[in-house]
Amino acid sequence: MTTGRIWQFCAALAVLGVAGCGSDRAADEPSIYGALKDAAAPAIARATGGAEAPAPAAPPSPDQMAARALAANPAPLILAGLESSGATQVMAMTGENAGMRSYMSPNMQALILRGGILTGTKGLGHDLSVVEGDSPSLIRARRAGQATRIHRYISGDGVERPLPMTCNVTVGGAKSFAFAGRSWSATQVGESCRSGALTVENSYLVTADGQIPVSRQWIGQQLGYVTLQTIRP
Repeated sequence: MTTGRIWQFCAALAVLGVAGCGSDRAADEPSIYGALKDAAAPAIARATGGAEAPAPAAPPSPDQMAARALAANPAPLILAGLESSGATQVMAMTGENAGMRSYMSPNMQALILRGGILTGTKGLGHDLSVVEGDSPSLIRARRAGQATRIHRYISGDGVERPLPMTCNVTVGGAKSFAFAGRSWSATQVGESCRSGALTVENSYLVTADGQIPVSRQWIGQQLGYVTLQTIRP
């Protein structure tokens, strides 16, 4: 990973409060921040662990990508960073049906969101067919509690593979931030889910009216996590 890509990765996570890129936080930082910092650390370590050839010109920063997208596309927009591949791209809304929004990238990859919470993917490979469960209502209400979540995947033989999980939703502190020319005030919400030995840690920043301008959500075991930032609601 180039120095520019490392910077872009860190900048995208910075809105969520990760301090793993060049600064030390106290050991007692909020748990959601700590979880995001721990998740980012291995990728940063891999990216900075060895000598590399001189880096090419730095890629555009998230704010630059957002500004260009806002000027070029009037649709609702998000910035999506797939941690497993290191790719960050702008995605525009191409359709909305019964509260489900489909966002698509120029290379025809798609994320499906309901109220800011990931419910499916298309074109990524190892796609998430659908997500079911009652945790979204707790998350958007910024309310702690127990919940269930089921991820469904379609395997290569066309057979549906459900992954049921039990989840614990927790609520943290408030955070104010700005991105893409818009200011936000939100509350940290964490969602910790388990299925056997598998542990999933999703993190959200949720506004008083239930919007989720920034999140880090798990797609599946092959694709890992995606970080989402709202450019235009």
